[in-house]
Amino acid sequence: MKRLKWGMIGGGEGSQIGPAHRLGAQADGNFVLAAGALDADAQKGRAYAMELGVAGDRAYGNWQEMLEGERNREDRVDLVTVATPNSTHFEITKAFLEAGFNVLCEKPMTMSVEEGEEIVRVARASGKICAVNYCYSAYPMVREMRQMVASGQIGRVRLIVTNFSHGHHGDATDADNPRVRWRYDPAMAGVSGQFADCGIHALHMASFVAGDQVRSLSADFASTIPSRELEDDAMVNFRMEGGTVGRLWSSSVAIGRQHGFDIQVFGETGGMRWASEQPNQVYYTPVGGRTQIMEKGEPGLSNEAARLSRVAIAHPEGFPLAVANIYVDLAAALRGATRDALPMAEDGLRSMAAVYAAVDSAAQEGAWVDARPPMLRA
Repeated sequence: MKRLKWGMIGGGEGSQIGPAHRLGAQADGNFVLAAGALDADAQKGRAYAMELGVAGDRAYGNWQEMLEGERNREDRVDLVTVATPNSTHFEITKAFLEAGFNVLCEKPMTMSVEEGEEIVRVARASGKICAVNYCYSAYPMVREMRQMVASGQIGRVRLIVTNFSHGHHGDATDADNPRVRWRYDPAMAGVSGQFADCGIHALHMASFVAGDQVRSLSADFASTIPSRELEDDAMVNFRMEGGTVGRLWSSSVAIGRQHGFDIQVFGETGGMRWASEQPNQVYYTPVGGRTQIMEKGEPGLSNEAARLSRVAIAHPEGFPLAVANIYVDLAAALRGATRDALPMAEDGLRSMAAVYAAVDSAAQEGAWVDARPPMLRA
């Protein structure tokens, strides 16, 4: 099958997320890196793109140059990934969608609800794909959990408990480190720190697995290191459209925790749990029965889990291959298949609406507020 042409904006040399995208996009032979504007330093970006095999005339100095260079090419890229700083996501994503490109945007998709609604409108009008990289939803065993809920295996979901908590920003003496400080600076991060950075992954996961959307929430934010303007710890209670109750904790000062992303789903006839640090396993307990450990790659899993597993049982598939699964589904969608598990612009919008709702709630000492974006309210 002919490879699709892929372009990347941001994610240059030394980037945290760039290598995961490059490994993920090219892991299954679906995409080839054909164009890139990889660095805010034009010269460095061009040099690094050519080092990665991009032709010199498609190694661009900035995203505007890439947009103009690719717009009228007969062999222009089929997909553009936006992996730049958060505050630039809206402008770049909107421009490429309007020019008729398919886009995968890193989260958060935008910095405001209004921007998120505009991206949804532009994506719908263009008819192009606008996906958001909620890659944790693409682990095979997360897809298995989603299928179990959808098939009624645990009955109606009553309660979801999830968290994304780590301790890597817990050292107050490191608070002025530029790689840490920007996350708690409103000028760089927006209205929320830890919840917008990590908590929305957990919130999206809850909606993804449950097949339901968050309707309202109540939040408590804390800046445990006094120099921080934005929260480094957040507790959010939420309720879903279908009545499911949710509890979410997100922290960056939980010293001793490493990645710390997990989810527990409790239904009428069973419960299950998954943790990103042991992503190959789901613990499943039927009501009145013993706990079972379900393994990635074992017989009897859903087609959705099986098709996204590349290596034999007991061999780990980590974060870059979860990102790769997003690209697998994107490639299929670009070739005309239906992939309803892809996180789309509407998911990015819902996340931003939840961020603003949580900020509002925390300012009101935990008042319950509507977490839905205005354009998606019934």
